[in-house]
Amino acid sequence: MRDSKGWRAGAIRVLLLASAFTMAATGAWAQYGSKKLGSDGKPANFKYGKLKIQALGGAACGAPAYVAFEKGYLADEGFDAELVEGTFETEKTGLVTGEFTVTNGDFQWFTSIQSGLDLRVIGGLHKGCLKVLVPAGSPIKTGADLKGKNIGVDEIGGTPMSITTLVLANANLDPQKDVTWKIYADDLFDEAVKKGEIDAFAVWDPFGALYIKDKGYKALTDISTDPLFKGRSCCFLYASGKKIKEDPARVQAIARAYQKADEYIGKHPEETAKLEIDYGYVATKDLKLITDLIRSYDYVYTNEAVRNDVEYFTTQFKKTGFLKANTDAAAFTKQVYWNAFAKL
Repeated sequence: MRDSKGWRAGAIRVLLLASAFTMAATGAWAQYGSKKLGSDGKPANFKYGKLKIQALGGAACGAPAYVAFEKGYLADEGFDAELVEGTFETEKTGLVTGEFTVTNGDFQWFTSIQSGLDLRVIGGLHKGCLKVLVPAGSPIKTGADLKGKNIGVDEIGGTPMSITTLVLANANLDPQKDVTWKIYADDLFDEAVKKGEIDAFAVWDPFGALYIKDKGYKALTDISTDPLFKGRSCCFLYASGKKIKEDPARVQAIARAYQKADEYIGKHPEETAKLEIDYGYVATKDLKLITDLIRSYDYVYTNEAVRNDVEYFTTQFKKTGFLKANTDAAAFTKQVYWNAFAKL
């Protein structure tokens, strides 16, 4: 069992895309140059200048950033945008220094905000994109069955771990005492299971869906359907509090671009999946798989409604040690939320 300091450390997320999960082209994530045309195909007027977004992580659920960029919605709103890759720590540093203005993030940022990071939730982007898996034939059928088991995650304190802690806590288990956490890259979980090193693991899509499709794993928890998570945003659009103070209109313009992207994705899931595959944003060429995942994520940009999701998950994470036990969920939500569509 990891110590409590490690629990909140937010270690660097590892993504080794090897073997069956490799990218189609080496180095595809390095950097995407700016799009000079708007969604109408005409040269854009970059009113707000350069915008760098760390968005290249290999997950299908990163679609809002990919679509906002590739379809010209960011250009429409006045941004000469580029997408780059990096780690959780580089993104955190970039948000502090002003290198980055926004990030597509999840619950992992809650602990950073509680520790003093000036970050605001300005929208909900979509629902469920993560699964807790067990091998076929496993005796583990419920969260309670995880007691005494070894659980694989990509990092200590990351979102796959945090999701699993909610499954444990709601089965009356102590996430810090009743299980053992082990760290593996996303493509090595199957090998760890075969070696008997782990009994279950939590993983992002498309990896989770690929493990089910190609390796026969079963979903103990799928956050797109599990009642603990179903119907609630798991990924949010965050903005730097500093950038909001400096130029709120600029941040609102970014929110509008993401809103347009979500609307496109909701109406065109197969086209979005093809875009992700053709441009190398995801680690598979299975069009049906990615299309089905995108459909299941319910891409609708939520503005004021996202406050309810933030408060709900804050209340949940108090139970697990992911957030401080004395956290006031209502006060935390009020601190975190910023209405990106309010009149300035």
